[in-house]
Amino acid sequence: MSKFNKKKGGELPAVNTASLPDIVFMLLFFFMVVTVLRKDNLMVKQQLPKADQVEKLQKDRSVYIYAGKPSARYQEKYGTEGKIQIGDKYTDVTGLQFALTEERAKLLPELQNSVVVALKVDEDTNTGLVTDIKEKLRDLNMVKVIYITTPGNELTDK
Repeated sequence: MSKFNKKKGGELPAVNTASLPDIVFMLLFFFMVVTVLRKDNLMVKQQLPKADQVEKLQKDRSVYIYAGKPSARYQEKYGTEGKIQIGDKYTDVTGLQFALTEERAKLLPELQNSVVVALKVDEDTNTGLVTDIKEKLRDLNMVKVIYITTPGNELTDK
């Protein structure tokens, strides 16, 4: 009689699932960290003009103002005339002061006096609307204004 017996049947051993919860939580944590949530729901058309000299903007000290005609899904409700959007709400020139003060208050206290206003203006927007925005910004002493564009050259990229 021998001490060693051959295995009967060629069955595979059961899969060890002890480390499965660790892997699931690691994946969950990874996707929570790398997922970027969109801050604003764009309600205006944004076909930005092109510029050949662009720089990256520091997002921690900026307030975004979107200007343009309402996008296709909002035209029935708001019409086709140029609108101003701050955050997720439309505002007019008279309500701009309140909206900008509210957005400035959301920034860190040490950055509230050095706010950079970023204008994302559709290329088909009326210049009068942009002038009205700039006058309100001057009244609020928010004079650091930049225009957001797309890289390229308007003359050669057509």
